[in-house]
Amino acid sequence: MMTKLDLTGLKCPLPALKTRKALKSLRPGERLEVQCTDPLAIIDIPNLLNEIGDSLESTQRDGDRIVFVIEKMQAATT
Repeated sequence: MMTKLDLTGLKCPLPALKTRKALKSLRPGERLEVQCTDPLAIIDIPNLLNEIGDSLESTQRDGDRIVFVIEKMQAATT
C-alpha cells in the first residue's frame, strides 16, 4: 500500500513535521510517497528517518519538486 502526501509549497519545518505525523498512522511494510518543494526537505526528511528508524527507499527530483518514497519499518513508539 502506498499513501501519498502532497506537501508542495510548505516551508521548513512543516514537511518534516507532517511526514512524521503521516508515518505514525502507517503499519510496518506500508509506504509513504512525500512530494515537496522546500529545498531543505532534501536534508530534513532523511534526518527525520534516521531519527525514527524508517527507511528512505528513493529520492527523485522533478524540477522544483522532490519526491521521497519511505517504507514504514516499525510500529510507532510514541
